[in-house]
Amino acid sequence: MEIVAICAGTARTLDWRGETVSTAIFKTPVETAAVRALGLEGDEQADLSVHGGPDKAVYGYSAEHYPWWQEQLPGVELPFGAFGENLTISGFDEPAACLGDVYRAGTASLLAIQPRLPCFKLGLRFDDPGMVKRFALSLRLGVYFRVAEPGRVRRFDGFEKISEHRLRFPVLDLARLYFDPELTPEKARPALEHPELNDNWRALLTRRLKKE
Repeated sequence: MEIVAICAGTARTLDWRGETVSTAIFKTPVETAAVRALGLEGDEQADLSVHGGPDKAVYGYSAEHYPWWQEQLPGVELPFGAFGENLTISGFDEPAACLGDVYRAGTASLLAIQPRLPCFKLGLRFDDPGMVKRFALSLRLGVYFRVAEPGRVRRFDGFEKISEHRLRFPVLDLARLYFDPELTPEKARPALEHPELNDNWRALLTRRLKKE
């Protein structure tokens, strides 16, 4: 696996559909960046109530998703970073990434912790409110990483899994549970009992169960 793009962005204020919105979803490529506990140097989050924090420090996305998206979005320019990711990774098998797996990115270590659930700002990025649902249904969601060991990444650095958690629960399966219209305690139990499930996702799944 290889990091083919590193992207960071600062917060900006935009007018969108009659509202003033602050967002940092527009990322630009950089050749190298320090990886710190709360993310890449030079990268910001506009709304810290739903973005950022240690469990959303680095957002990785498979480069192999881009050809599929180009077919779905003909005529739309899709440079790496278009989905707001920090690291675009060639050869990254997202469905194989499990909670607690650790990857080496440059000299940093990243722990796979949760999938992305898109918010309305993805619609802003593509000027299409329907893009949020489209992205969610695609299950091409990417992986959020916690920084296990700070370091530095450079474009074309390798991206290598260096340890696997003994309990194999795919990160992507959290999203499947969240979107499952027939979620049951039995289905959710492997996730809720996983030691690496963070408080945010524990609360999300618990609320979903209470709605059933």
